[in-house]
Amino acid sequence: MKRGDLLRHLERSGCQLDHEGSRHSIYVNPANGKKAPLPRHMEIDDRLARRICGQLQIPQIG
Repeated sequence: MKRGDLLRHLERSGCQLDHEGSRHSIYVNPANGKKAPLPRHMEIDDRLARRICGQLQIPQIG
C-alpha cells in the first residue's frame, strides 16, 4: 500500500502527527492517547498497515 493512502486513512480517522523521529513519523490518536510509528517507505506492507491501525485503535484500512 502507498504511504500516502495510509496517511490519509490515519488523518480521516482523527490521528495526528505527534513528531518526526530519525526514521519514522510518530502518529497519535488524541481520542485515546495511543501512539504508533509510521516508517518513511514509499510502500508499506498491508500487514504492517493493519498493525499500525490496531495500535492506534482505529478501523482497519482496506
